Amino acid sequence: MKLGARLRSIALFKQLGPGLVTGAADDDPSGIATYSQAGAQFGFGLLWTMVLAYPLMCSVQLVSAHIGRVTGCGLAKNMGDILPRWLVTGLVSLLFIANTINIGADIAAMGAAAEMVVGWGSHIFTILFALVSLTLQLFVPYRRYSSLLKWLTLVLLAYVAVLFMVKLDWSLIGLGLIMPSVSSKEAVVTIVAIFGTTISPYLFFWQSAQEVEEVTQDDDAEPLVEAPWQARREFRRMRLDTFSGMAISNLVALAIMIATAATLHASGQTSIGTAADAAKALEPVAGRFAFLLFALGIIGTGLLAVPVLAGSAAYAIGESRGWKCGLEHKPWEAVGFYVVIGLATLLGIGIDWSELDPLKALFWSAVINGITAVPIMIAMMIVVSKHSAMGKFTARPQLLFLGWLATCVMAAAAIAMLVVR
Repeated sequence: MKLGARLRSIALFKQLGPGLVTGAADDDPSGIATYSQAGAQFGFGLLWTMVLAYPLMCSVQLVSAHIGRVTGCGLAKNMGDILPRWLVTGLVSLLFIANTINIGADIAAMGAAAEMVVGWGSHIFTILFALVSLTLQLFVPYRRYSSLLKWLTLVLLAYVAVLFMVKLDWSLIGLGLIMPSVSSKEAVVTIVAIFGTTISPYLFFWQSAQEVEEVTQDDDAEPLVEAPWQARREFRRMRLDTFSGMAISNLVALAIMIATAATLHASGQTSIGTAADAAKALEPVAGRFAFLLFALGIIGTGLLAVPVLAGSAAYAIGESRGWKCGLEHKPWEAVGFYVVIGLATLLGIGIDWSELDPLKALFWSAVINGITAVPIMIAMMIVVSKHSAMGKFTARPQLLFLGWLATCVMAAAAIAMLVVR
């Protein structure tokens, strides 16, 4: 590669930040379980949901990033400045509950994945992973260890490799991508889960908070309401970052759905009840190592996502209360912030002792996220439209249209789940 092209590639990569991490965290254990169940149960019939989800998830994450970078404050703080305090408290409480359930489902699945490989100790591994994650959050800056954990998420590319190892009916795949199909109440619930794990409330708060971190840690960066001359460069960076991160997330999700449809669904296995069932989708590329590869994917994405889940809840509660927030702070510098992280993680451990199977818990946590997202998205769209918060940088008409469209789609899916028999 010539020097000029290499320098351009390095400069391009450096522009990728919060959006790329958000995209990686989007394919967490909950996402893997949901996409696997969708492919196994409905074959290629729900691939169209990911085509629809991509522009919607990009628009919502751009709104989140937009609010954080323009104002220099997170979502909860901006909501508190515009909306009634009781309403913000309610929204933040919904987020905390949804995130705690999601954390519990994630770490329980990590424990089950580890047990699948070694043959024992699901509960022990669950507690161990929870404590490791909590220790890393307390004593190691997130940016430092997340850069290492991202490498573990590369095992998800094994699902892409499956597509080259099995015979695929591309005409059926093409039809599934462009032809919406809803065949039953179960399909509607699965659609809500798919939207809930791709357009998740915790990702809104996380990406906004990370844009604020970018401002506070870069001496040359200021909130755009105070430094409007930085706007063109920053908006271009946010678009590139978000489009890239969401595209990677979306492509991996599609690969998981197609791989499970071509292997599990094609062989008549339409329900995933255990981690071992889900791991079978990787057998064409990994053979007897499929369980190990699946376990690495679940554990790697879980260790990456749990801090995002706990951190986003802590950012939301801390910002709404005026606390010092940030994973770059030491625990004694932001006590309230880290208390929320610890509480969410420890409460999540309790999910492991419930009667719900870890894979089913992951799926239903995605459904809960899909429902919880709707009121939070409405609040976000109100904030990004207000001149009192955004100054002259209120969202452009195209972004407003797509943001409200995403909100309406999420609301319609949630309502359909409640009314369809």
